[in-house]
Amino acid sequence: MPSAIHITDIEAAINHWRARAPSPDGVALAPELVALAEVYGRMVFMRADEVGEEQLAPLARAAWLVWYETTPDTPCIAICSTSQGDAWCKGCGRSFAEVQHWLEMSPADKRAVWRRITREGKALRFTRYAERAL
Repeated sequence: MPSAIHITDIEAAINHWRARAPSPDGVALAPELVALAEVYGRMVFMRADEVGEEQLAPLARAAWLVWYETTPDTPCIAICSTSQGDAWCKGCGRSFAEVQHWLEMSPADKRAVWRRITREGKALRFTRYAERAL
């Protein structure tokens, strides 16, 4: 199944590029912003929460990946209960399979995991050991 990028990640990438390449005259936009805005506008019009990675134009995907590189790579906080046999890590909230295959996952798949564990907010990275997650 192709990976999908959530609209909130497109918004975050747009805001990243707005700060990185502000409009010189209040009207003109950087090409990366235009490419991401086209994706965002299409998603809003279609009332879509996600867009397939393969649906992004090359410039939009490249701009999204530049933003992605500014995000934390892994939710790990070095309290891994999957190594003790748990199906779900109490430290980061990922499944055993997600922990095992993290390095092989696409950026969009990693962001989907991040969205899920953040939404759930049950892992120790969000509660007792939140300071480790900084």
